[in-house]
Amino acid sequence: MTYKAQLDELRLRLRTVARLPEMISDDLAGGLDEATIDRVLEQAGRFAEEVLAPLNRPGDEIGVSLKDGQVTSAPGWVEAYERWCDAGWMSLGHATDIGGQGLPQVVASAVSEIWNSACLSFSLGHVLTQGAVEALTRVASPELQRTYVEKMLSGRWTGTMNLTEPQAGSDLALLRTRAVPRGDGSCRVFGTKCFISYGEHDLTENIVHLVLARLPDAPEGTRGISMLLVPKFLVNPDGTLGPRNDVRCTGLEQKLGIHASPTCVMTYGEKEGAVGWLVGDAHKGLAAMFIMMNRARLEVGVQGVAIAERATQQALAYANERRQGKSAKSQLALIAEHPDVRRTLLSMQALTAAARSICLATARAIDLSERAKDDRTRAAAANRLALLTPIAKAFSTDIGVEVASLGVQVHGGTGYMEPTGAAQHYRDARILPIYEGTNGIQAIDLVTRKLPIDGGAAVVAHLAELAATARAAAAINDPRFGSMGERLTETVELLGRATAWMAERLQAGETERALAGATPYLRLYGLAAGGCLLADGAIATRSEPIGPRAIALARHFADSHATAGKGLLDAITSGGDTLLAADSSLFAG
Repeated sequence: MTYKAQLDELRLRLRTVARLPEMISDDLAGGLDEATIDRVLEQAGRFAEEVLAPLNRPGDEIGVSLKDGQVTSAPGWVEAYERWCDAGWMSLGHATDIGGQGLPQVVASAVSEIWNSACLSFSLGHVLTQGAVEALTRVASPELQRTYVEKMLSGRWTGTMNLTEPQAGSDLALLRTRAVPRGDGSCRVFGTKCFISYGEHDLTENIVHLVLARLPDAPEGTRGISMLLVPKFLVNPDGTLGPRNDVRCTGLEQKLGIHASPTCVMTYGEKEGAVGWLVGDAHKGLAAMFIMMNRARLEVGVQGVAIAERATQQALAYANERRQGKSAKSQLALIAEHPDVRRTLLSMQALTAAARSICLATARAIDLSERAKDDRTRAAAANRLALLTPIAKAFSTDIGVEVASLGVQVHGGTGYMEPTGAAQHYRDARILPIYEGTNGIQAIDLVTRKLPIDGGAAVVAHLAELAATARAAAAINDPRFGSMGERLTETVELLGRATAWMAERLQAGETERALAGATPYLRLYGLAAGGCLLADGAIATRSEPIGPRAIALARHFADSHATAGKGLLDAITSGGDTLLAADSSLFAG
């Protein structure tokens, strides 16, 4: 199935959710105008369609290989990456003072969705590099920045995030990797990391690993974690590459999906120890890591949107080719004419658009937190960013899996067969709710860390905005809106009640009860936020040619998905009672 970049949909959401014209008029877009940004999107779409999308299916079928510590990519991968670097795509959203192009994050996020829709496995590598650049420019020494950042922004060197170890998983307090100071400002690193995306590959001449480890005097737990920069090849004073460092890929994970993305077991210090340098202060590595992690969480949310978009495009194409059964229009109907298939296709589009909108709203918060001209706006945007990040990551990746699964369903039995490609989207999507902190961890983060921000003022302000949108939709005298506004008003009210309940539990010290309802709470938040953002688009475009589509998606989302709010509130406030009262034998292996 041929991929087509989703430019019209991105333009709509950039205008109505990210409020890009407003950013341009407020001089928050780096001096760019809408025409220039549109050309960027068009060029990204063309590159994705012509260069990246053709790699997706062969990459899944062929995958990567490991021999003597060297990973070989699928055919065409190296050439495509060289073209991608030559076009300057890596530096799109980074600040000009470090060598980036300075485009707003909302634009970089839209372009990232295009890359990931075309070929998720290809795009994983640059996401990690961008996060590594962000961490280095925030906390690394000037010398490390001078040596590494420019090459990484060019894409000629890539970056990784080395957190997980076989015995630790998400519990970073259990990390065992050691960093031994040498007395010259460097350390020797010893340990093994697993699940390292693009830990080894043949796309670039050097790979820059950011590694969490413990110094000899490290306190116990997460307070004793440091971050170190460990390159594949050491770098000479003149910037040329020196000898190979003592770090090797010693295994490739055998995965359900993203076969063309090398997920590596990395071994540090098989011989004398891998040479590395502290990034930031000793024992402060967790804070440095979260600089990478928080940006990566949004990017993984965008990947969920991207795979949902790709699955939706394929399902729509198939449903308008496959004929089966009778309909009101035909004796041998296109399956797109059958009510249940139409419901499925409309749900796929609405869910994808809602997740896209949440991610773009989060990217807008990044831009305002960094570019707004007054301290109050920047601070409020930083709070909004913190609040939305776990929702963008978890809700959008859950949607990616759900929509990809619906895509298989639209294909029927053939969707379960690999040749259609529908199964690949489902397999590829399934890692996303696990990456960068599982979605259960995102729910815990939302409830315990993000709701209390600024004494709860951040969430109160956001709920007020959502409620205002719902009321505005309800006030519109347009039969195409149906009960959209009333449905969303109810969903936001239910979210408000759930939020108050969560606050009461936390204040009463009933943390376990709050955590038992955290996952349905995040889902409810995503439904309310996604529904209201779609309503914003419907309101803004109701007199435009794109209006009927925007209204239809917003109305379907409100009528068929936001209505789950009632059940979710019950699950939040009382479902945990059953969970906590359950006999421990039910959880025994």
